[in-house]
Amino acid sequence: MTGKRPEKTASENTNGLYTAGMSKTLFCATVLLLAVCSLACGQETADRAEPYFGIQVVDAETGRGVPMVGLSTVNNISYYTDSAGWIAFHEPGLMGKQVFFHVRSHGYEFPKDGFGYRGLRLQVEPGATARVEIQRKNIAERLYRITGQGIYRDSVLLGQPFPLDEPLLNGDVLGQDTVQTGIYNGKIYWIWGDTNRPSYPLGQFKTSGATSSLPEQGGLDPARGINLEYFADDNGFSRQMAPVEGPGAVWLHGLFVLRDGDQEKMIAHYARVKSLGERYEHGLVLFNDETQTFEKLLQFNDDAVLYPRGQVVSHPDGTGEYIYFATPFPSVRVEANHADIQDPSKYEAFTCLEPGQRYDTGNPRVERDAEGQVVWGWKKDTDTMDARRQYELIQGGFLKPQDVRLVLNDPHSDKPVYMHAGSVHWNPFRQRWIMLGLQMGGETSFIGEMWYAES
Repeated sequence: MTGKRPEKTASENTNGLYTAGMSKTLFCATVLLLAVCSLACGQETADRAEPYFGIQVVDAETGRGVPMVGLSTVNNISYYTDSAGWIAFHEPGLMGKQVFFHVRSHGYEFPKDGFGYRGLRLQVEPGATARVEIQRKNIAERLYRITGQGIYRDSVLLGQPFPLDEPLLNGDVLGQDTVQTGIYNGKIYWIWGDTNRPSYPLGQFKTSGATSSLPEQGGLDPARGINLEYFADDNGFSRQMAPVEGPGAVWLHGLFVLRDGDQEKMIAHYARVKSLGERYEHGLVLFNDETQTFEKLLQFNDDAVLYPRGQVVSHPDGTGEYIYFATPFPSVRVEANHADIQDPSKYEAFTCLEPGQRYDTGNPRVERDAEGQVVWGWKKDTDTMDARRQYELIQGGFLKPQDVRLVLNDPHSDKPVYMHAGSVHWNPFRQRWIMLGLQMGGETSFIGEMWYAES
């Protein structure tokens, strides 16, 4: 017997577990989807509770976590430790299994196994942790990153302690280039060049800045970290600190603080550039406390050869207080007063060239005394001498290796180490002048190692 099924009321449909206007097929599919979602959400909640396997890589000598250590699986999934040495590992398909990790980090070394692999096998379990010791080959211990995103990313994910107020993203800064620092009005001022942002590949190119408190005024112990407070725009991104008008990037160098009676003035050399080798203009900028930016103080002529550059150290030298500009050796100086810093003719270079000479690889006029000895000294209106120029003069036969002054030697091989950037400061703990310099080229690193020297 066949016939038409009578339509149910809305009430009957509800009691019958399907609503008016919905077919059984659609209803079944909906119920199945809800069931799958329920299971998936339940699984997601369970995974979020303790999904990570924590791996901490520590210095075998000190036990401190080592940043920037790379761990990679056999199928080349790579992780890098945060500034506390932690990796939060959660890789679907590998959890609950034994996983081999290659371990690598410049300046550190993990022992080889019988097949020559530097790494180890770990049982990867959610909620568990493992401690991995790595041997330090460098003299210096790597402590932490200062800028960028995710400085303590893995520590946060694992619920581990961290020292910073902003451990993940500060000032929307992903990375920054070339730092200058100065102590001004009781705070440390940090000045950087080009700065990357999350929202676009092109970042901010007219100088970025931040401050931090001195340790004796509530700041962190430098061994633990640095709490930076960025100068930010309305969107929270690190804003322009040197908005000099005109196209091109604006870079600051030779940042120094000059005392004017009871007041301090923070000054730097600026360059508005078209490219690495082309400059629109350069001169001095002065920090304005009201606008919290650097404003143009004066513009130098293009033919000025001596002006602030590199990192700064102040020191009395018989007749007065001098500001020295290190690159990395103190190669330029000027007396610490407002009149002289604004006059390029008052700057002096520590050089072996004849007074008033410009550097010319074809005819470098080296100053010599009556006995033919090279004369090094502080000379006005004379080109600077650095490691690269000394090397060129030696190659050209204008200097002998024993004539040079601005070069260091590797204490193990006695080979010369040429540097192109760095700093010099008096160190009360060592009771010596110390230099940290970046090598020009090198055998173990693409751009060269950081070197330490003292006198």
